[in-house]
Amino acid sequence: MASDTLPYWEACRRGELLVQRCAACARWVHLPADECPRCGGTDLPYAPVSGEGRVHTFTVVHRSFVPEFRGREPYVLAWIDLPEGVRAFGGVVGCPPGQVRIGMPVRVTFVDDLPQWRPA
Repeated sequence: MASDTLPYWEACRRGELLVQRCAACARWVHLPADECPRCGGTDLPYAPVSGEGRVHTFTVVHRSFVPEFRGREPYVLAWIDLPEGVRAFGGVVGCPPGQVRIGMPVRVTFVDDLPQWRPA
């Protein structure tokens, strides 16, 4: 069974970042899942997170194979460490790709209802 991601996408449309949190062991779980990877619990309600983080790793895309992204190159895709102890994925916007660094503080923003990250 696929995870119910509707609450996540509805929150994105409101400009809010939600992440699942296991009701049994309190582990944050992202990307959305049907069960907790720590304890196997299946009660994973969504909860708001701070929306702050630091770049864990990133790549600069110079040639996109995704038609919707062609012509936007170069752009940055990154994994972001959130203080809640989980990683989120998204583009880094609001600065040139050459200025993105590992450890750089970022804050969530929403572009076309998708979470993106801008320098904090």
